[in-house]
Amino acid sequence: MPIDYAIFLAPAEARVLGSLLEKEVTTPDYYPLSLNALVNACNQRSNREPVMDLDETEVHLALRRLEDIGVAGRARSADGRVTRYEHWLGEAYNFTRAESALICVLLLRGPQTPGELRSRTERLHAFAEIADVLAGLQKLTDRTPSLVAVLPRQPGTKESRYTHLLCGPVESVAPSASPTAFSAPATAHAFVRPSLAPDDPAHEPRIAQLEARVAELEQKLDALNKKFDDLFAD
Repeated sequence: MPIDYAIFLAPAEARVLGSLLEKEVTTPDYYPLSLNALVNACNQRSNREPVMDLDETEVHLALRRLEDIGVAGRARSADGRVTRYEHWLGEAYNFTRAESALICVLLLRGPQTPGELRSRTERLHAFAEIADVLAGLQKLTDRTPSLVAVLPRQPGTKESRYTHLLCGPVESVAPSASPTAFSAPATAHAFVRPSLAPDDPAHEPRIAQLEARVAELEQKLDALNKKFDDLFAD
């Protein structure tokens, strides 16, 4: 049955779910995963932020919670003596391949810019343009409840970052407040979002799209300038 309510995952549960999503695509011959393989996937030193060191007990407890929610658990069609585990997000949310790839990388690596998401989802789904990434993020944002939110742009950066909401909502704070004055719940991301005027949030996806496009054009301009300089270096 499709999920139409908010779920709140602990960090270990988010890592287990993201790892199952990833390995289904990147190592299909070994999916569903055994408990040992899943522990190794959760504790990878690459493509994981932050790096974790979960043991079998912690992963097993996370799996029990995910099974209670209805998003992952013991493989329903697996045979053999070794218990294997799979995710059921296809049933729970009816994701497209693009949406699944975005949620997967957000679960495994935390808040990221559209540019980072485009490069880091290559093994899961090929986005032709930044606009395709933004379209996928918008679909996830428009779901009820929302599964993704845009974070305020950090000082000195050109692109806004996006975060998943499967570990709970992002807290809202006043723009002038110091981030150190707020603490996030244990199951939520440690990021804060300034309160906005009622009509501001509707503009954020469009602003993020324009910012991403500007950043892309600037990169192309830098490359052209370099070629020009090399051409006339002599």
